[in-house]
Amino acid sequence: MSDLRTIHDVPVLMCAADGETIGAERDALDLIGNASYQGAQWVVVPAERFDEAFFRLSTRVAGDIVQKFVTYRMGLVVLGDISRHTEGSSALRDFVRECNRGRQTWFLADVEELRERLKS
Repeated sequence: MSDLRTIHDVPVLMCAADGETIGAERDALDLIGNASYQGAQWVVVPAERFDEAFFRLSTRVAGDIVQKFVTYRMGLVVLGDISRHTEGSSALRDFVRECNRGRQTWFLADVEELRERLKS
């Protein structure tokens, strides 16, 4: 189940923690389609919804999914604690840091951090 919310005048589709695993481009397209239909500019997905392969950059799953969001000009937020993934991968830490510098894909700890990001 997903829920459309407005945070600082920005329509955000909040995905529930339970639901289909997101592990391929087609899953991203389903999210993007749903979000677009509802008028969202951002999709917020709990980290636990992502397949483990998403957090192993060598699989290219994260890159493929993020690229779909970029192509369709839809923001993506991976919400929650991903420290167990970043602790063992300097490449993933670098990827997360670079994403968080931009305005397209963010890895955030909680909704409060999202609210702060969307203020500006």
